[in-house]
Amino acid sequence: MKKILSLLSVLLFTFHVQAQKANYNLLVGTYTNTAGKSEGIYTYNFHTFSGTTRLKSVTKGIANPSYLTVAPDRKFVYSVNETGATSTVSAFSFNSYSGKLTFLNKQDSHGADPCYITADNKNVVVANYSGGSLAVFGRNADGTLTGPKQIIQHTGKSIDPEKRQESAHVHMVQFTPDKKYLICNDLGEDQIYVYRYNPASKDGLLSIKTVLKTNAGSGPRHLTFSPNGRFAYLTHEFNGSITAFVYSNGNLNKIQEIGTTDPEFKGRVDGADIHVSPDGKFLYQSNRGDANSISVFSILSTGKLNFVSRISTEGKGPRNFAIDPSGNYLLVGHQYTNNIVIFKRNKATGELKDTGKRIEVGSPVCLVFTPIN
Repeated sequence: MKKILSLLSVLLFTFHVQAQKANYNLLVGTYTNTAGKSEGIYTYNFHTFSGTTRLKSVTKGIANPSYLTVAPDRKFVYSVNETGATSTVSAFSFNSYSGKLTFLNKQDSHGADPCYITADNKNVVVANYSGGSLAVFGRNADGTLTGPKQIIQHTGKSIDPEKRQESAHVHMVQFTPDKKYLICNDLGEDQIYVYRYNPASKDGLLSIKTVLKTNAGSGPRHLTFSPNGRFAYLTHEFNGSITAFVYSNGNLNKIQEIGTTDPEFKGRVDGADIHVSPDGKFLYQSNRGDANSISVFSILSTGKLNFVSRISTEGKGPRNFAIDPSGNYLLVGHQYTNNIVIFKRNKATGELKDTGKRIEVGSPVCLVFTPIN
């Protein structure tokens, strides 16, 4: 009898572990001031074997929580509140089992319209798009945000004829894989800033290591690293092109530029998001505007890209997308058609196929997967 009970215990534990591996939380940041009628931040359960979802929690009363980040310990979530000159940054405690977020506090973002946010064990860094600045906030032990430790204001401009580059527009901030540097893309200046990062410093957390010029009028937007940390890929908003780099110790060395639209395409591109598959074999990039497409590239051993395919995202305004941790599915959030489209990934070829599955949610603009503890 004891052996049977022991075997049952092992089987139940194994089943529980397997269930945890198959299920992840999917957090969705949204705009709450649009016709999509979003109520805030949404938490779904995502099953990586079947691609099915289940709503777990809605965090209401949060103004335009457009971009989110989960702390490394997965106990806290931070969001921007993109409300023009009154923009703030919010902190939440996070229960990964229930998916519930509990508001802790917020701070002035010290720059209009924050559009990206990232966090490590000590700090939270925000990119203020309209304000053209980045701000660093400390993290207290209880997850709350301190006042700003450092604010850096960019002041340049570039040549875009549609007047989107008449001033600095900080569009993304992210730590390098070695955690020694912070990458900052400035769409308004056509520049990539590489900042040295000293997380323990009280007054000089960030200092400039180097500034890279991108092609004038290209609008550098989002950058992603390969899982092994050797390569980085930058997508440009104005033409949708991708720049590939070799990365080492804070240095980005360009090795390739490649387009993402058909040579005969004449409409507006508006490049949006870019990610590498968990196995490091494929790169994906989305375009909005008149394109509403996602392109697939294989990654060579040198880091260079080979075009594989391009398909419709089946919606309008694919602002953000995410590949689930298993690599089985790719989810695209459509800001203007108020849904998330779920594609199945072919791990051998990298190609995507629409599953027909949808998550109906108002104005989704940020998708973040995180484990269920």
